Amino acid sequence: MAELNKILLIGRLTKDPELRFTPSGTAVAQLRMAVNHTYRAGEAKEKKEEVLFIDVSVFGRSAETVKQYLAKGRELFVEGRLKQDEWTDKNNQKRISYNVVADRFQFLGGGQGRGAQRDPEGDEGGPPSDNPVTFDAPEAPARQSAPPAAKEDDLPF
Repeated sequence: MAELNKILLIGRLTKDPELRFTPSGTAVAQLRMAVNHTYRAGEAKEKKEEVLFIDVSVFGRSAETVKQYLAKGRELFVEGRLKQDEWTDKNNQKRISYNVVADRFQFLGGGQGRGAQRDPEGDEGGPPSDNPVTFDAPEAPARQSAPPAAKEDDLPF
């Protein structure tokens, strides 16, 4: 049986990213995104909008990049996987929450005027807004690369 845990989101940050470090020194950025879904309901086909608030975790150097270049209101594309966390609250109730662990992300929209302000004096480059920045999360399994495509002359028929 094939299995797939893949999440694709486009939304806006509802607050500035929070950057923390694990005891081993790995950077972790926590993001909160608002993702809208618009639909028509009822006989009058009244337009309705549903907003989901989703927590996203970014690890490693990408977490530092997110903290440096993103701010509340900035639009972002995230590709990742869904992770479930379980714990027992103070009332001894079992609780479950879901979080997206980002594997890749891409800044969308304009960087100036919305979102983080960049300091041109201290800017070391950073990712271009139209190219995705990728990283491998610490828990992510190693990816297998596809075999090279056969040249037209190498085909057996």
